[in-house]
Amino acid sequence: MPRAIINGSGAGRQPSSELVNGNKTEQSARHFHSNSNDASALEMLGPAAKLTDADPSEIPPASAPGRQNAVTINDILERRAKAGRLIAPTASYSDSDMFKGPQVGKPKSQSMDHHLSPESLSRHPCALKQAARHLKTPGLISLGGGLPCPEYFPIESITLKVLTPPHFSEAATASSGAEVRIGKYDVTDPLIQGTYDLSIALNYAQATGSAQLSRFVTEHTELVHNPPYSDWRSCLTVGSTGALEQTLRMLCDGPGRGDCLLTEEYSFSTALETANPLGVKVVGVKMDEQGLLPEAMDELLSGWDPKEREGRRKPHVLYTVPSGQNPTGATQGLERRREVYAVARKHDLFVIEDEPYYYIQMPLETESAKEGKEEETVESFISSLIPSLLSMDVDGRVLRMDSFSKVVVPGSRVGWVTASEQIIEQYIRHAEVCNQGPSGISQVILYKLLDEQWGHEGYFKWLMNLRGEYTKRRDTMVAAVEKFLPKEVVSWSVPVAGMFYWLKVDHTQHPGIQAGRTILEVEEEIFDSCIAKGVLVARGSWFRAEQDTEPNELFFRATFAAATAENMTEAIRRFGEAVRESFKL
Repeated sequence: MPRAIINGSGAGRQPSSELVNGNKTEQSARHFHSNSNDASALEMLGPAAKLTDADPSEIPPASAPGRQNAVTINDILERRAKAGRLIAPTASYSDSDMFKGPQVGKPKSQSMDHHLSPESLSRHPCALKQAARHLKTPGLISLGGGLPCPEYFPIESITLKVLTPPHFSEAATASSGAEVRIGKYDVTDPLIQGTYDLSIALNYAQATGSAQLSRFVTEHTELVHNPPYSDWRSCLTVGSTGALEQTLRMLCDGPGRGDCLLTEEYSFSTALETANPLGVKVVGVKMDEQGLLPEAMDELLSGWDPKEREGRRKPHVLYTVPSGQNPTGATQGLERRREVYAVARKHDLFVIEDEPYYYIQMPLETESAKEGKEEETVESFISSLIPSLLSMDVDGRVLRMDSFSKVVVPGSRVGWVTASEQIIEQYIRHAEVCNQGPSGISQVILYKLLDEQWGHEGYFKWLMNLRGEYTKRRDTMVAAVEKFLPKEVVSWSVPVAGMFYWLKVDHTQHPGIQAGRTILEVEEEIFDSCIAKGVLVARGSWFRAEQDTEPNELFFRATFAAATAENMTEAIRRFGEAVRESFKL
């Protein structure tokens, strides 16, 4: 199949001129669109090679597991400059090894075959996509593939107006935002010499996604997480919801093996609704203000008896949201994450790390502390993030799901997963016959915004700005709950990440409970009263991992994601009024 072509040595990078012996030379246009029969150009450049290992003396030392932050933005810019322009024509094959730095000194991941489901193990590469490898044969005329001719794509160009860091407001974008045009043949236009255009983006592609955006997310993953084993890969997805469904089918076999899925006792409702139709039994693990309790998980697994669990075998998969967990807003600290990973190793768990809110980690600071604080830099921002499970995974037992939904635009339906080569290979086999990768229009727009316009530094500055904006929203809700909620029956912990406030209501003081009513009945009464008063909050029971058991606590979830400060404050006042009336306070 055609591969992403890298001009020069090393990893694939993008500048519009290539480097030859350290000197810039103008690069002639090459026509790699599907309506061209000139495959010799591809052969002339040769297939993109895997990165070779550098001499160990050339690699800066990595810190201890938990954040091996040995790669900087400057390192990536230098690698791109050395590699030259990235050539990735229609349906080009690519993988993370083309874009990663040298992995000297890192071990390979362990085999995770025993975690894969029979369905996943039965999948084989797509025959049609494998046949595309022959397209680089000189002089070949292809009548084999079904790639439409881009001449018949009815979109000639797309023009965007985007913000330019550090000017992040809508007003600044309206007055001074950058105009970005995406044409159909930018890659072969000798005056533009683009990297990604509509003739590529609007056509079929590999299930891994485009080489252009794959390069960006691979580099981003290396900057932030730098997994401590060598054969890690990233693969674009159609968002984390679709990625979770694929991953659960890869790892779990509920009807056949009696598989269970471990997760927090209150978990993302869509994840629960994904697992249940697959016949996968969800088992909740107790939580505290930092989320999942590793000692509770250890105790549950150590004492697992299939006879007491309807014949289901001991769980081998954990699904967790470590930062700003949905619905509780809990965030696992560094030591907690290390303890969770240690239990995963002890019991040979495979971990699905779902992190849509990872970059919305919000400090708890006093006004005086804010005033004396030095201006944040990209480097200090990255260092302030709690290290991920992926960054401490020495075995290859973590699949991390990232998404642009919460930090760029949810409508793009683009994210990415990172795991060992073995796991990503099986993920790709599923994607080839499931969705064939994310939307090309979404990918090219995100590429133009994140890579060409912002670059890694600009994207991090956007994330820094986003964290600041959500911190203001969080603080607005902090003030509202302090002012309007009856503390004698409602309690909470201030979230340090995410978008959610988890409100615990002391049901034991409710007159209805004392008269024999159930928790669910009291919850419904308060919820209905909230609706009548003009406020929607989520019922805690919606998020219970084990829906077939009776709840023993009462919660409601409020979000500070979108409402204005005035509406948010008024909504909390109405919720407080509904609680007071129900408790007859």
